[in-house]
Amino acid sequence: MSRMDYLRQGGTPFDGFLYAQLGEDSTGHEVSVLSALARLGLDPWDEAAALSALPRDSAAARLAGHLARVSSLPDLGAERTTIPPRLIALLPHRRDTRDGADLRNVVTARLGRIGPMIALILAILFLLQTLGFGLSGAGG
Repeated sequence: MSRMDYLRQGGTPFDGFLYAQLGEDSTGHEVSVLSALARLGLDPWDEAAALSALPRDSAAARLAGHLARVSSLPDLGAERTTIPPRLIALLPHRRDTRDGADLRNVVTARLGRIGPMIALILAILFLLQTLGFGLSGAGG
């Protein structure tokens, strides 16, 4: 499933993490994890997925490294060690995340259940149409 499909459905499993606020930057604007990662030239959703796939300690260390590079967040100074683990806790656990293949399997399984029913309905409609044309054409 593409990122746009997630957004059309109302979000992604990473929204709690990505939209968490980090504080105000030096210009007074609120900075979220999403905007901080984007300022670093990283794709926020890809980075969230990568962090989610790591063990919690490794993910927190990696995120701390990213946050250390965001120089426009003066409020982060004293909390640079406590914020990353708290933010990583907002990510889905590895067993909860699904890559595209897993999502494709779920969709295929769900569609597989209704496929025979759709085929039956189409067959009935075809028979009804055939009988309807057969009866109206026989009298003329």
